[in-house]
This record gives sequence, structure tokens and C-alpha cells, in this order.
Amino acid sequence: MPQAAALIELEHELKELIIETLALEDIAPNDIISTDALFNEGLGLDSIDALELGLALKSRYGISVSSDSQETRKHFQSVRALAEFVSTSRSQA
Repeated sequence: MPQAAALIELEHELKELIIETLALEDIAPNDIISTDALFNEGLGLDSIDALELGLALKSRYGISVSSDSQETRKHFQSVRALAEFVSTSRSQA
């Protein structure tokens, strides 16, 4: 299943992007579980982190995200949801 492998690779890439963008020094990509929440009880990100991550996604993948939409909140639920969003957005471009 090459598509599943590509999604797993993208998840790892996104974990690295999150760590790099938000300067999470004590966290390694393997410490982040792809299905865990990015905000609140999960990784504990906040709205400022979301904005920074949105800018990083635009810079790296050319993907623009609306800062305050229900759809965006859905995409930012977990690394897996974000990977699916990035993958879909890139294939539509």
C-alpha cells in the first residue's frame, strides 16, 4: 500500500515540522502519537501555536488555512488529520 506508506511518511514529516516550528525541544517525532489531539489534553498546543503551524504549512506545502473555521479545527485535531488534509490539498493543487 504505497499510499498508506506515504501518509505515514507525511505524518513523520509533520511531527518534525511541529517540533521545529514550535521549538518543542523535549519532544521527538516518535513521542507524538499520530491520533492524539494536538490541542488541550493531547500535545497541549494553543491558538498561537495553531497560527504558527498554519504559517509553517503555508511556507512548506503552499497550503493556506482559514484561521477560524470549523473545517480548520477538524484538520488540526491530530497529526493524522493534518496529514490527510495536506495530502488531499497537495493532490488537488
